[in-house]
Amino acid sequence: MLDLKEIKTAINFMAKEKNIDREKIVEIIEAAIKTAYKKDYGNKDEEVIVKLDLDNESLEVTVEKTVVKEVTNPALEISFDELGEQAENFSEGDVIEIDVTDEIQDGKIGDSFGRIASQAARQVIIQKIGDTEKEKIYDLFQGKQGQIINVKIEMVEGNKVIFEYQGNQIVLPKGEQVSKDNYVAGARFYLYVDEVSKNEAGISKVVLTRKKPELVSAVFAENVPEIGDGIINIDGIVRHPGVKTKILVSSSFDEIDPVGTLIGQKGIRVKAVMDEFGGEKIDIIPNSDDKALVVKKSLSPAEILKVEIDEEEKKADVYLLSTERAKAVGKSGVNVNLASKLTGYKINIIDLNPEEQK
Repeated sequence: MLDLKEIKTAINFMAKEKNIDREKIVEIIEAAIKTAYKKDYGNKDEEVIVKLDLDNESLEVTVEKTVVKEVTNPALEISFDELGEQAENFSEGDVIEIDVTDEIQDGKIGDSFGRIASQAARQVIIQKIGDTEKEKIYDLFQGKQGQIINVKIEMVEGNKVIFEYQGNQIVLPKGEQVSKDNYVAGARFYLYVDEVSKNEAGISKVVLTRKKPELVSAVFAENVPEIGDGIINIDGIVRHPGVKTKILVSSSFDEIDPVGTLIGQKGIRVKAVMDEFGGEKIDIIPNSDDKALVVKKSLSPAEILKVEIDEEEKKADVYLLSTERAKAVGKSGVNVNLASKLTGYKINIIDLNPEEQK
């Protein structure tokens, strides 16, 4: 027999814990009970109607059948003979609801149905509540793709970091985390809303991340009002999350230094951004019509002697002392790879010895 009081308590708990409308959970459980009944006691073709009334702690299960003279499909039809004395109240073709609630609740199939329904319902409920939560998160972030949010960590469970956002739990999965971040309950982080979409089947998808270079741009904009005012422009940005970011900037006014503006007095602005990303290194490079100069600056902190640009091949030959190669390339090639992505040139580093320099 189904324990309706226990079901009511569970529904109220889930509604509060998951912040999901109680009626939505009731619909999910009604669908699960319907599936369980058809699977084990009815027929897959039967039209089963389940009505769960939490306030009165009552359950009604009915089966729709069409009145006919001669039954050809017992799952969907009922004859006048089967209706007995009630037959005179119906005409051929009438659709009636036959109450099977007593069969469930009076013990004929009640105990076994209760167990089977609970097992079947558990899987359906878990899936449906998961879908409902996804839909709720989708609605929460609809129209916010490309924006950032500042949120506090509620808890860390295994590889998942769970944040609180407008009364809802949102998850930052392992694949969107940065190893340098220190994820602990109570800490605040900026997250980038990378994707808010639905596929052809209507399944919603929201991707939040700490890895995108756009997140760094947005955090700079939070700390440098000149970006929002259109005085300073971010012309390009590339990133190796947790290691280094390179950002290409320019100014709308010749008298304003874009690099100095982002760094701030005594480095206060760039430090605030670096602190947000666990001390990740940030190279700020001034943009210029002189592409050789941009390539040279992008390979900081190496000292570059000369850069030759081949626009047709989109290639840059970079000449430096062999002692500067390690700085230009960077650990695991990070520095030169980021410089290449930022400038759009394939960078070829050529070592010179001191004699060749002369």
